[in-house]
Amino acid sequence: MDLNVKKLVKDAGAALSRVVQLTEETLGTSEKTELDAHLEHLADRANATKTWTEKILRNMEAVLTPNPGNRIEDFFYEKIDKKKPNRLSNLEYVGMDMIEAGNDFGPGIAYGSALNKVGQCQQKLGQIQRNFIKDSANCYIQPLRKFLEGEMKTVTKEMSILENKRLDLDSCKNRVRKARSMLGQQSETGVSPEVLLDQAERELRIAQSEFDRQAEIVKLLLEGVQSSQAGHLRCLHEFVEAQARYYAQCHATMQDLQRELAG
Repeated sequence: MDLNVKKLVKDAGAALSRVVQLTEETLGTSEKTELDAHLEHLADRANATKTWTEKILRNMEAVLTPNPGNRIEDFFYEKIDKKKPNRLSNLEYVGMDMIEAGNDFGPGIAYGSALNKVGQCQQKLGQIQRNFIKDSANCYIQPLRKFLEGEMKTVTKEMSILENKRLDLDSCKNRVRKARSMLGQQSETGVSPEVLLDQAERELRIAQSEFDRQAEIVKLLLEGVQSSQAGHLRCLHEFVEAQARYYAQCHATMQDLQRELAG
């Protein structure tokens, strides 16, 4: 229990120190350690990758599933690992109505017969569309979502840790500067300024080491984000192939319908 209390007190003290450091930086009364240029560049590219991937993913989902209610429902089913409902497409609903109308009017008359043929075609187009949506989700949407929920979440978490390490480092630098400014003066706490300086410098070395180590971890992760674009490119090619196949099947189906109606 004592260890837990000590850890809690230590964590609270570190959090308070970071808040103070961040406040002083905001007010311009404290210096801020900047990341090296290469790491900053990698971070900017990773943020751009995350932003554009999120936007592309949202728009792709909107194109493939225009109904926002259905998108929310699908998202819910994914989170609870349940199979999505097998909905009919709008084309299939139209096809069903056309077939029913054609049967009601009578397949023996020209309009009724045409309604049956067009309705069956709409149902076929709807099935082709559903297959395209499924293929697109598997080859493009799911990999992008996996990237955002996996790799990018890890990067965001480690970047947050790096920022905390940076605040700790700058806080230690401030304590060292303060301790040095007190050399030759009488300490209010009764501890000599030399001892305070020695302690502050030890803490600074530890903070610098932890910051450098975390910066290296983040750098490796950010470099991995850049290399992930090769995988995204393959997924994009697969999506284009699925889309080309979809339009080719739709075109062939419509040509068959035109020939059937003309005959």
